[in-house]
Amino acid sequence: MRIIYTDQSFESLEESIQFLLKVQKVPLEKVLEIKNQLLDKAASLTTDPHVGQYEEYLEHLEKSHRRLIDGNFKIIYRIEEDCIYITDFFDTRQDPEKMKG
Repeated sequence: MRIIYTDQSFESLEESIQFLLKVQKVPLEKVLEIKNQLLDKAASLTTDPHVGQYEEYLEHLEKSHRRLIDGNFKIIYRIEEDCIYITDFFDTRQDPEKMKG
């Protein structure tokens, strides 16, 4: 299986990074560590893509979105044939209704 990151997932990750840096004043080294940890966790899905639970907030889309939790983040993804689409990096400190779009 291969991992495909959507534009939305990269935008969400970048927004979260900027929030950590500018609002929460997290040191750059720690933010980069968090980013790399999230990307590594997403990449680990190639060995067991069904490890994540179904994401209840996205059931209405009927695409069987799943989630992996890492720290304060949900890595949102779906499986289609031989591809794993990473669709979002969602900071769980936000209102979960924002995830619905």
